[in-house]
Amino acid sequence: MGKKKSKRRFKKFLVLLFMIGTLGIYSFLYLMYGPFFRFRDWLINTAMSTMSHKYFATFFYDDETIKDSLGRNSIVGFTFASNLEEVQFIDYSKLDNIKFENDYEKEILSKDKNNNDYKIIKINGDRFDGYLAVIYDPYRVDVAVTKYLGKDGQYLSKISEQNNALVAINGGGFVDPKGNGTGGEPLGITIDNGKLLHETFYDRENLKGGIIGLTHDHKLYLGDISSSQALALGITDSVSFGPYLIVNGITADVSGIAGGRSPRTAIGQRKDGIFLFLVLDGDRTLGRGATYKDVLDIMEKYGAYNASCLDGGTSTGMTVKNKLINNPVSQSGQHRSRPISTAFIFKSDGKDNGDYSIIQNKFK
Repeated sequence: MGKKKSKRRFKKFLVLLFMIGTLGIYSFLYLMYGPFFRFRDWLINTAMSTMSHKYFATFFYDDETIKDSLGRNSIVGFTFASNLEEVQFIDYSKLDNIKFENDYEKEILSKDKNNNDYKIIKINGDRFDGYLAVIYDPYRVDVAVTKYLGKDGQYLSKISEQNNALVAINGGGFVDPKGNGTGGEPLGITIDNGKLLHETFYDRENLKGGIIGLTHDHKLYLGDISSSQALALGITDSVSFGPYLIVNGITADVSGIAGGRSPRTAIGQRKDGIFLFLVLDGDRTLGRGATYKDVLDIMEKYGAYNASCLDGGTSTGMTVKNKLINNPVSQSGQHRSRPISTAFIFKSDGKDNGDYSIIQNKFK
């Protein structure tokens, strides 16, 4: 009797496993190919916005399905570059009775009592969280590159330390075959101190954007131009990436879940010269992260006149005094960062002894 009961239990167990497996398969197929687009659009747009992991979409969907999803969830590139005449630096310390247009303006212009150089604002969204660094002195913003340019990248904390940076964020994209690149070879045009350091292919059709540069007077320039044009315009430092989000105060036309949900890094500059460094964390294995529209909304509400996405994903990072303060997550769900080619930094002037605090904000 004992053996018969054991056999019946085993058969029931196998039937239960079969039912669970069948339900799982049907649920998977329903999500992937069912009548609703939400999951499908998230998967396609998140995968296709990467440089090395498009196979997550192309394995499951044909070209027509991918094209349809990308068409319904898109960002339209700009056909014009930054006109920087409207950017006029303002020294608010010389002004009395500053009037704040809204709460976001108040957060920007009310300096941290412990630190006169920059402030860190904690951003909390529904599917992402991160940090906004407000940089008050544009003349101390610069581009930094890996010490082993062309061969190996370095971690952001090391690049920050080597360049005496108070705040740093990762910069442009880099050659990354199958996600296994060394981080040493940046994409597009890399200029440092007025010298062209590196130039390679940049996929403008898919990544949009182009040059993200600094002029000799430290204004943020966005434009799809050649290296010779950049140097002729007086661009002293640059990386390449995109998409551009705001150019000359005009916001990009974003539809749906363009770009999918992913960790994001962005840089912006207000008309008063204040720089905005933004990192937003997410976990793509759990569907968390920010869309291009999320990043655009934050930059717009905090007053950016020109703003662009930088490289995202596992590259997304912000260091303060050489310590990583955000939480990068890889495609596999691991909590780690990776070596990168370039960074935007806010340099120390040798007098920065003040501590910093993180201002909490529930982004709406």
